[in-house]
Amino acid sequence: MDLYNLSDQNSLISQYLNEIRNVQIQQDRLRFRTNLKRISQLMGYEMSKKLNYQSKEIQTPLAPTTTKIISDQLVITSIMRAGIPMHEGLLEIFDHAENAFVSAYRIENDKDIQVEVEYQSSPDLNEKVVILADPMIATGKSIIKCLDHLKKYGQAAHIFILGIVASQPGIEFLKRSLNDNYTCFIASIDSDLDEKSYIVPGLGDAGDLAFGNKL
Repeated sequence: MDLYNLSDQNSLISQYLNEIRNVQIQQDRLRFRTNLKRISQLMGYEMSKKLNYQSKEIQTPLAPTTTKIISDQLVITSIMRAGIPMHEGLLEIFDHAENAFVSAYRIENDKDIQVEVEYQSSPDLNEKVVILADPMIATGKSIIKCLDHLKKYGQAAHIFILGIVASQPGIEFLKRSLNDNYTCFIASIDSDLDEKSYIVPGLGDAGDLAFGNKL
């Protein structure tokens, strides 16, 4: 798995990361969702440099010219519910993409963290490029579980994993689990997980901050 940590260089992403982590600013749900979308769009731009392109001749009002367009067929896939703002942001820039959705949640017990998938919806993925978006990559188990469920829809040509905040243990788990058909873009990698496998320093529960507390 190829890994790109976008915090290795200064960019506008740092400003939006500051706002989604800040306990005062993040209480504004609209701003929180907007910042998730903004970060996703910037990550999508960086990811677009790794896609395949083809030349296309077009006619401008003054003369014909040759441009380049993405030749990959993209499928944007988000892990609900926290991934919905990321999905919206990516779809605004990759507006010809198809769409898939996976509903996953964690089950905590005394021994381990388990991940359950209840719902998935996807087009045919054969020979397409899949973008799997999840704001928080803690243990990495949700990513692997969702990828396993997506396999029944076909063999993707390549899979990009986009996460806004990941833990170093989660990244190491993905590295051990995934081969070179995967590329991971992360806006920030945090060092630790706490005893409940939440990212530290992290930002809290992205789904609750975006959409409100759940029972």
